[in-house]
Amino acid sequence: MTGSQPPSMQLGINLSFCVKRWVTPELWAPIVREQLDLDLVQLSFDLVDPMWPDDVLQDCARDIRAAADQYSIAIHSAFIGLAHYTFNQLLHPNARVRDVAEEWMTRAYRFAGLAGINRVGGPLGAIASRTDGVEMDSIPASDYDDLIARLNRLSVAAQRSGIVELYIEPTPMRREWPWTISQAQRMAADLAGTPVPWKFCLDWGHATFEPLYGRYRARMAQWLQDLAPHVGMVHVQQTDFQYDRHWDFTETGAVNPAEAARLQREAGLANQPVFLEVFYPFERDDASILKALAHTISVLKPAFA
Repeated sequence: MTGSQPPSMQLGINLSFCVKRWVTPELWAPIVREQLDLDLVQLSFDLVDPMWPDDVLQDCARDIRAAADQYSIAIHSAFIGLAHYTFNQLLHPNARVRDVAEEWMTRAYRFAGLAGINRVGGPLGAIASRTDGVEMDSIPASDYDDLIARLNRLSVAAQRSGIVELYIEPTPMRREWPWTISQAQRMAADLAGTPVPWKFCLDWGHATFEPLYGRYRARMAQWLQDLAPHVGMVHVQQTDFQYDRHWDFTETGAVNPAEAARLQREAGLANQPVFLEVFYPFERDDASILKALAHTISVLKPAFA
């Protein structure tokens, strides 16, 4: 490559914007391809529940494959979504509930394989809060050990379904794991050598949360650089560093797309895909969302793609 033009990066969109709206591939695929001019998506399990009956899931998988082929869309991965994230999942205080969460993930892998999607990920879960309002700096050791054991088993289950890569999304909450770079590094070491590798999905709204990390410590650059060997993708959205906003780029915030792309390239992660992940109030009208998404993609494309 000649000149100063930086290499193109893979820009896609998480289908979180479709929740309770464009819920079938016959609806979301033409929006992605024809209105947003994108060919890379990340499926959200807010659109398909892995616990649905097997025959329903088989039909959904068939429809997703067909729409992806028809519109020349690559489905890079499938992510947990908001609905399942609201549960404590693999860190619930009740071991039987953790078992259910593990089975949920196993079925998620199975569905992804049926739909031709070979990567799956998301946040892992949350421990219960204390009644005095004090939040610990780390989850209990027993919970961590149990989590690592379950992630090892899930890697084996994922391999059986044809999954080639799994993702953990760090979140800016002391009740979840990991929420610091050092915790993520420890987890990467403890999961080294699993049949299907575990990587991290770094999120701009998570890594820059100032109320937890502090004004001068909430820097995405450090997350990208320190975890670079273990990063498999990035979620981008507009935010103000005060809450995990998941805004589109019609909003005024602190994320500069060109700067975000530069930091990712400088960390040696230009080859890792970037997904716009935005959420909208359910009561907002559809037309304004489509307009906002089109504007957002027009802002992101010059920076990333």
